[in-house]
Amino acid sequence: METIEQKKTFKKKLLEYCLQVQNQRVNTAQDAITNAQESAKEEDPGSEEKFESFRTQMQQDQDMFAKQLNDAQIGLNTLRKIEVEKDVDAIQLGSVVITESQILFISINIGQVKIDNKVCFAISTESPLFRAMVGKIKGETFSFRDKPVKIIDVF
Repeated sequence: METIEQKKTFKKKLLEYCLQVQNQRVNTAQDAITNAQESAKEEDPGSEEKFESFRTQMQQDQDMFAKQLNDAQIGLNTLRKIEVEKDVDAIQLGSVVITESQILFISINIGQVKIDNKVCFAISTESPLFRAMVGKIKGETFSFRDKPVKIIDVF
């Protein structure tokens, strides 16, 4: 990462990838809800007892998928708050943080991401790692799991 433009392009690619993953999570949860609703309509269990058990299970499934959908939409909204063009010095939502051992994208929990042949980790602002480094700037060191971590760059 040399120039400011290269850094912004890299961050933009990270954000686009995370948005794609999160949109897929939203779509998957929506499809699961639709499928559960259709299954509930199609099923015709014979006895009343079987029907109640089936209906209870379908409601539990719908509730679970609704929670997944809500969580996915919250993540999508968080990603939409990230301003790629904004210059940042201190670590915050939307920052790319380069340490001696890894590249982190402060966004939502996506996990390992490979962009331009670089392995990065998209982490949430709720993660202990983020909490250990929030507000730090390039050149500072923070402690995580009793180990010092030096910040090489923040953008």
